[in-house]
Amino acid sequence: MSGIDRRRFIVLSGLAGLGAWMRSASVLAVETDAQALSPRNLLRSPRFAQTPFTLGVASGDPAPDGVVLWTRLATEPLEFGGGMPAQPIVVNWELADDEAFGRVLRRGSALAHPELGHSVHVELEGLAPGRPYWYRFNVAGYATVIARTCTLPGEDADLERVRFAVAGCQQYEEGYYTAWRRIAEEPLDFVFHYGDYIYEGAANTSPHRKVNGQPFVNLRNHVGPQIYTLDDYRRRYAQYKTDADLQAAHAAMPWFVTFDDHEVDNNWAAGEDQDGTPSAVFLLRRAQAFQAYYENMPLRRSAFPRNGHLQLYRRARLGRLMDLHLLDTRQYRSKQVDMRNREEVQSPARSITGAAQERWLFDGLADATPRWQVVAHQVSLGNYAREKGDAVVTSDDQWSGYLASRRRLLEHIQQVGFKNVVTVCGDAHRHYAGDLVQDNADSGVISSEFLATSISSGADGLGIDAEARSTLAHSPYLKATTDRRGYVVCSVDRDSCIGDMKILDRVMVPDGKLESFARFAIEHGNPGLQQA
Repeated sequence: MSGIDRRRFIVLSGLAGLGAWMRSASVLAVETDAQALSPRNLLRSPRFAQTPFTLGVASGDPAPDGVVLWTRLATEPLEFGGGMPAQPIVVNWELADDEAFGRVLRRGSALAHPELGHSVHVELEGLAPGRPYWYRFNVAGYATVIARTCTLPGEDADLERVRFAVAGCQQYEEGYYTAWRRIAEEPLDFVFHYGDYIYEGAANTSPHRKVNGQPFVNLRNHVGPQIYTLDDYRRRYAQYKTDADLQAAHAAMPWFVTFDDHEVDNNWAAGEDQDGTPSAVFLLRRAQAFQAYYENMPLRRSAFPRNGHLQLYRRARLGRLMDLHLLDTRQYRSKQVDMRNREEVQSPARSITGAAQERWLFDGLADATPRWQVVAHQVSLGNYAREKGDAVVTSDDQWSGYLASRRRLLEHIQQVGFKNVVTVCGDAHRHYAGDLVQDNADSGVISSEFLATSISSGADGLGIDAEARSTLAHSPYLKATTDRRGYVVCSVDRDSCIGDMKILDRVMVPDGKLESFARFAIEHGNPGLQQA
């Protein structure tokens, strides 16, 4: 996809109409008529002492005929309310054929509502498939940078290749976002962000703090205490989004996003947190976190939070080459259990996806149309073990803590028999490349997994440390691991899926050196990682 689409533009057609949101939900609408853009409380002539576009722009959830364009207004991003008046404001947008904006193809206006943190989601339709576009926003004499996005190829398109990055876990205090700058420079079709876009904790300024067993002082501190309210979450997103490297990656290409735990609270599961808060109380916090997540991500109206729920699992088709199945392994999962209680760990009554999402995923993986199936999720499907004290342990928060779910998924992949499934994920703050086998049977290699290390969480890391050596010793199907920071670039063509595990030597200083730690290939129809 990258090579073909960047060498030529596909002729535009059918561009007469503007994309529109559902008129039945005016708070979500991309308003294009004068009446919709003129509520009684509209701020009709906004004036700002400085740019309200401090949080950058983004695009996401591309489809063959459209994409979502996003921005959020904030003149003072670290203040509650972002320095914005508590009134809706008209924001203008434009979409062009080229980076120089020599030919504007679309233009329109949308309301930035205070109820939505003055965020704007423009959901475009009627675009040409498989080609780049450039966009920008403006209001009150201020304009955003010109950003690039692209549509997906048509569903019947024969593609040479798809290239995408897998990245996440970007603890603001623990490193520069150099990895995002490098991702912005890569020739990629999209980014998959697997979660932990923000971290919810207060700044840890203890003089006794350690990271990787060494004394550690934050590179930069979180503003404010532990976050609980909508205003708290909005301000935390604003702090993260002021980072120039992160803004550059958003402006370079469209993203598919999902959340993990820190967008709400560490290790939350469905309606429960890890602190024993009454579920009814925690769900109030979760609902506010969900709203802030929607406000700050380039998501479609189908993800708009309703009744405390956020619809995030979804599917994208990239021609006949690849289906991308995006999961949500937080909102529907059973509570974690003590891993020493093997009966509970293996109980078929417990699930990491929930029954409805599991059926949806199984239906998608049974489709013979795509050459490759990529499952994009949050936490490791690989059953990785390591020594902890005198015991050998696996994680209660990953699929290893939900063995019935894990067994059903791998059994389904094996029974379908296409031998074309790859999974990509993150969360562990270290790279893993491993083959996937059943834990309770001699199944042989069923699939393979690339788990991306963190952007910054865990600071500089130690490379092949004691935990890496222990995990390699106790996980026979794990091929490589390191705790350096970075990301994974996946390159998919008809014959192979290659995962390139990129690492930085340092993230506690700017512009760390980027290199490839390891590259593995999966041959179509022949599951199992091979050195590439």
